[in-house]
Amino acid sequence: MRRLPISCLRPGMRVARPVFSSTGHVLVNRGLILTEGIIRRLGLLGVPALYIEDGPDFDLPAEDVICEETRQQAVQQVRELFLAAQEDSAHLSRALLAAESLARTVEEIADELLARPEVVVNLTDIRAWDDYTFGHSVNVCVLSLLAGANLGLTRPQLYNLGLGAVLHDLGKVYVPQPVLQKPGSLTPEEFELVKRHAEWGHRLAREIAGAGTLAALIPLQHHERYNGQGYPQGIKGDEIHDFAVICGLADVFDALTAERVYRPAYPVHEAYEYLAGSGNLLFEHRLLCAFLDNLALYPTGTPVLLSTGEVAVVVKTTRGLARTPLVRVVLDPEGQPVTPYDLDLARHPDRVITRVLSPEEAAQLPNSSGSPAAV
Repeated sequence: MRRLPISCLRPGMRVARPVFSSTGHVLVNRGLILTEGIIRRLGLLGVPALYIEDGPDFDLPAEDVICEETRQQAVQQVRELFLAAQEDSAHLSRALLAAESLARTVEEIADELLARPEVVVNLTDIRAWDDYTFGHSVNVCVLSLLAGANLGLTRPQLYNLGLGAVLHDLGKVYVPQPVLQKPGSLTPEEFELVKRHAEWGHRLAREIAGAGTLAALIPLQHHERYNGQGYPQGIKGDEIHDFAVICGLADVFDALTAERVYRPAYPVHEAYEYLAGSGNLLFEHRLLCAFLDNLALYPTGTPVLLSTGEVAVVVKTTRGLARTPLVRVVLDPEGQPVTPYDLDLARHPDRVITRVLSPEEAAQLPNSSGSPAAV
């Protein structure tokens, strides 16, 4: 299984993972054989990429960290909450009901993650541009809970962290959509308006989650930074609550790895390295390490070039060994297909990953039919 952008999809490819809208409708289902018309339609719907099946030699399944049903339920509940808060701002009665359902789902997500303590994030969520905010909120919740579990937080602490994380962008209901979806750079005035979402979200979360709770503090502080150059208060270091730092990390990582209307997604390894270099500058180092520990630097299916000149596909990442995953070698140093074999880079320090292949190069890798590669 590999992730390919829409521009690299070709008729005859088979979909490996479904893509849903924020309303829970299936935009494209698992097992679908792509045609030119389907690919064109997905582009019009704003679907940026798909996970594509490969042949038996490249059968590299990667599980989501939570089940598909839980994720889609959470996305739909976030959508309902955002719409209710926007349309019912006078007394928030509908938003309160939506928040109660979402809070129960946050508990379910925490339970699923606690049941799988060794899991690492191997997939990036695919969502249409118009559904970015809802899927993003759920991803930030999941990523935050993974880091919290890694830090040994209690279940009540995880609940507060997860609820605050899923509500972190709630204040954006008051930011005009043309500003949020603007394809170019924001004006200084527009950026000041966007920055106010932290305070607006804090106010809404207090009404929804209860005054004085940690969950309500996270929307306020998730854009604060260790060096004091964040917003809205410009606080720094230990003045920022740990939960808000964790949420801020998850927010940045998911935003970088998602397709946006104004830029393509950053590859996972680039987003990982960006965060890895921000310790005690943007984020407190201890919390940064706890966050990165849950991520696969090279997600399953990532095509890579080894220092020997061989081309391989990442099979599995062991927690704590992000830079030395298990890979499956598919091309020799001359670029010729070989009988695929697995290689544990943790046991072979003489071979290292030198770069990740581009999507265009990945689309040309051999499959089960033995088609030639052009890398």
